[in-house]
Amino acid sequence: MERLATLYIDKESHKFSAAHYTIFSATERERLHGHNYSVSAMIAAPMGDNGFAADYNVYKRRIKALCDELDEYMVLPKHSPHQSVVEDGENYRVVFNGEELQFLRSDTLLLPIVNATVEEFAHYLLGRMLEESAGELIAELQVCVASGPGQKGCASWSAMDDAIA
Repeated sequence: MERLATLYIDKESHKFSAAHYTIFSATERERLHGHNYSVSAMIAAPMGDNGFAADYNVYKRRIKALCDELDEYMVLPKHSPHQSVVEDGENYRVVFNGEELQFLRSDTLLLPIVNATVEEFAHYLLGRMLEESAGELIAELQVCVASGPGQKGCASWSAMDDAIA
């Protein structure tokens, strides 16, 4: 019988600061603001003959690199049905509910998400972690993104889900 072990990674250095606004409907959104987000992960993997399930250092480096990619940017959702985003020279021109906002492209990340929420960030980072972990023996992976103490969203993947699909 295969033995699985679960590793939890929740380091102080796994964080990013980003500006955003959440879109609630076609006519309502939050004001532009920012958070100091923290990222944690759970990895379930088979135990190896060496007594390890996975190398903590590999996953810590991956999480840190992903956080660094998002750090100190304005984050915009590319796939929101309620706003349009157009490149306009050095800017992104965003139209939401008839109002136009402009953000420097060099200060902005246009992510393949539908809204700038912790849930969407968790799914985005989970996808990136899975890409980075391709070919590794992982049974489950969960990534959580917190926007502050007591408030986080998580996204999960399981090899069993892939086997059924």
